Amino acid sequence: MKFAIETKNLHVYYGKNHVITGVDLQIPEKGVFALMGPSGCGKSTMLRTFNRLIELNDEARVEGEVLLFGENIYGKDVDPMDVRKRVGMVFQYPNPFPHLTIYDNVAIGPKLNRMVSSKEELDKRVEWALRKAALWDEVKDRLNDYPSNLSGGQMQRLVIARALAMKPEVLLMDEPTANIDPVGTVKIEELLFELKNDYTIVLVTHSPAQAARVSDYVAFLYLGKLIEVGPTKKVFENPEHELTEKYVTGALG
Repeated sequence: MKFAIETKNLHVYYGKNHVITGVDLQIPEKGVFALMGPSGCGKSTMLRTFNRLIELNDEARVEGEVLLFGENIYGKDVDPMDVRKRVGMVFQYPNPFPHLTIYDNVAIGPKLNRMVSSKEELDKRVEWALRKAALWDEVKDRLNDYPSNLSGGQMQRLVIARALAMKPEVLLMDEPTANIDPVGTVKIEELLFELKNDYTIVLVTHSPAQAARVSDYVAFLYLGKLIEVGPTKKVFENPEHELTEKYVTGALG
């Protein structure tokens, strides 16, 4: 099996706080891999090590290896910006750029990184990304409108389109449905089923039910330690660890 992301003896510190403790994890290529666990267990921190966003926190220190398709992204000669182009990120709160139009929100990445050579090519890239994010039909007649006129769920899909426009190899999602309504949540979850055919998606969720619905593989983190990992069906129906069983049945919040 080919792995998109692999961690070897991963430790993360914020100052003196040891937040992630010796995690060895293998995330298969393509499909949805869910990181689940209660609040404060280190899920979002670990996600941020996968594209080196963790380094934007001056207090953070990473030890061990994170491999992206076999290459250690913390190697001396690796440019963090190159890593972030290959590994897209969608955050918990929909965060489109409010001063840019819907079109420009999607176009900005390819334009700044000179990934397209003409306006026609850029138009195609924007339409492609909006279609991939299942938003094109809702916004195709209002591309010059601003994101503030979209619903929360539409804003989140716009942010997903913005990430997809960079043609990443991996897409990280940090609780992408936590702050949108149930209708928007359903659309995002349906979108995950479409996108997983082409991308490796790493989804952080505090909801065992969501992990069970949308993921192919799941890892359970507790207090910075990896407790259990495996195919979603196996982990939910026949967990090996008592803590995992308590979490998936709701006895541990």
